[in-house]
Amino acid sequence: MTHAAERPKAHETAVYTHGHHESVLRSHTWRTAANSAAYLLGSLRPGLDVLDVGCGPGTITADLAALVAPGRVTAVDAAGDVLAKARATAAERGLENVEFAVADVHALDFPDDSFDVVHAHQVLQHVGDPVQALREMRRVCRPGGIVAARDSDYGAFGWYPERPALDGWLDLYHRVARANGGEPDAGRRLFSWARHAGFTDVTATTTAWTFTTPDERAWWSGLWADRTVDSSYADLAVGGGHATRAGLTEIGEAWREWGTQEDACFFVPHGEILCRVP
Repeated sequence: MTHAAERPKAHETAVYTHGHHESVLRSHTWRTAANSAAYLLGSLRPGLDVLDVGCGPGTITADLAALVAPGRVTAVDAAGDVLAKARATAAERGLENVEFAVADVHALDFPDDSFDVVHAHQVLQHVGDPVQALREMRRVCRPGGIVAARDSDYGAFGWYPERPALDGWLDLYHRVARANGGEPDAGRRLFSWARHAGFTDVTATTTAWTFTTPDERAWWSGLWADRTVDSSYADLAVGGGHATRAGLTEIGEAWREWGTQEDACFFVPHGEILCRVP
C-alpha cells in the first residue's frame, strides 16, 4: 500500500444534513462509549492507538481515550468549528492522550497501518461514498486491527402513540438527507458496504436507543422539535423545496405534543459492524 498523500484523493460530496445547531449538539453531547459504542468496548485495551472519525463534540472520543490510555486517540471531523468543543471536552476530563484534526474520511491524511482501531459513529449515513470511506478506514488500520462503525436506520425508527405529522417528519427527513447525498437508512446497509469495501471478516449486530421516561421523552422530542424548526436541517428542507416554514412548525409542534404523552415510547435502531483487518 501507499501513503495517502501519494494516492488520488476522493473528496466529500455530501452535505451534512444536521449541522451543529445547539439542538444537534444537545443530542451529540449525550452520547457516550457506553450508550453508543458498547459493541466495540470488548475489543479495546490500554495501549491501543485509535482513530475516531467524525468525532463531533468529543464525548465518545474522551471515553475511548480513557479506556486505551496510555495509547493515543486521534479524533477527526470534517467541521473544524466543532473540534473546539471536542478539545474542551478532553481538557475538562484532563486527558492528554488525544489530538484533533480536520479530515475527510474519503481521503484520510494518515499513512497506511497507522491505528489499531478505526471507529466511526453516525458518520457513514452522512457521507457521499460510504464504501470509499470504509476503504480508507481499512487502509489506515493495522493488520490485526478493527474498523468499527455504528449508524442509525431511520426507516426502522418506531414510536407510539402514532402521529400523522411524525410520519410526515420521517418522510421529509428521508427526502432531505438523500437530496444532500446521504443515506438515512444506513444501519441495514453497513454489512453490505463493508463487504464491498473489501472486508471478509465482519461481525454485524444491532442495538437501539429507547426513550420512555418523562425526562427522556421531553429531551428527545424537544431536541427534534427545535432541530426541525431552527437548525441547518430546517434551512436545507426549505431551501431545497422539500417543506415550508409553516409545515416545519407544524411538525415541531407535533413533536412537543407527542413528548407529553405518558405512554409514549420512541426507539432508534442502529446497525453495527466490527471489521477485522487481516
